[in-house]
Amino acid sequence: MMSRHSIAVLGALLLVGVLVPALNLLVPAGSALHLSDYVVGLVAKIMCYAICALAMDLIWGFTGILSLGHGVFFALGGYAMGMYLMRQIGHDGNYGSDLPDFMVFLDWKTLPWHWALSDSFWFQMAMVLVVPGLLAFVFGFFAFRSRIKGVYFSIITQALTYAAMLLFFRNETGFGGNNGFTDFKRILGHPITAPGTRMLLFVVTGAVLVGFYLLARWLVGAKFGRVLMAIRDAESRVMFTGYDPIAYKLAIWVISALMCGVAGALYVPQVGIINPSEMSPAAGIEIAIWCAVGGRGSLVGPIVGAFFVNGAKSWFTQMFPEFWLYFLGALFIAVTLFLPQGLVGLVKRRSRS
Repeated sequence: MMSRHSIAVLGALLLVGVLVPALNLLVPAGSALHLSDYVVGLVAKIMCYAICALAMDLIWGFTGILSLGHGVFFALGGYAMGMYLMRQIGHDGNYGSDLPDFMVFLDWKTLPWHWALSDSFWFQMAMVLVVPGLLAFVFGFFAFRSRIKGVYFSIITQALTYAAMLLFFRNETGFGGNNGFTDFKRILGHPITAPGTRMLLFVVTGAVLVGFYLLARWLVGAKFGRVLMAIRDAESRVMFTGYDPIAYKLAIWVISALMCGVAGALYVPQVGIINPSEMSPAAGIEIAIWCAVGGRGSLVGPIVGAFFVNGAKSWFTQMFPEFWLYFLGALFIAVTLFLPQGLVGLVKRRSRS
């Protein structure tokens, strides 16, 4: 049975999924109710971030494992989608070549081996899941078997993110180096900037966010979720009762990574760029901040936190760009000291009083 807060958030997401496209496409540009393409893109971007925050809540809020490396899974999903979009540019690039522009600029003659099937939409969509999932499985398998936990696990995940960022910065890896991928033209044969295409991507993003929320509620409400919370609260006792914490932690770790990969794949065609900065250590920290500000361990909270923090970021970086990082740091400290259950916890306390 969903709480009132969950129903309210789901209702708000469904309303946004219908109202935003309607106000953009149907309301004249001169009207006060018209939403610009910029606002539509911003909301779509935040919904992708909300998926990452929800994924973080599963691994941190319900399992007690703080990851600072989820940015790498988000970026890998984005790069998998970006490779397909780069191949769809075709001869419309600056150099009129079958190769992406950055490869022509670097004087490459053929596609690297890992670009072999990048012109296939369905293959690349499979890679959106396979690449982040495989990395998460391999990393998690060795980390959890080695009993790495707490701050040590957080530091190692951040080191993983930093190493991946440095790798993707190198031109010879075939991922566009510092500039990454951009200047996309088409997706599945449709112009990527066409209003209909943009709105379809927006609606799909909203539907995926709602779907992942319902999946997460089902997971934490089932026996699987109860074991995760037991691991969070007393892992040694879980072992003594006959359960294998490693298997449960590895499973939720991979699921969380897959969610971030899908979020990255939805992010790239709507924002129009993917580069190694999405793998920066700061990106992983921000995902944790969204989760903490909204209220970890609630599923609703991370979604609220992603919208609140990124909405504030958009406003601050326009009005007071030099103060944004100070505000973000002060917000995180204030939440840690005075709102350990985040914004959702504050609302719950107010509603009970």
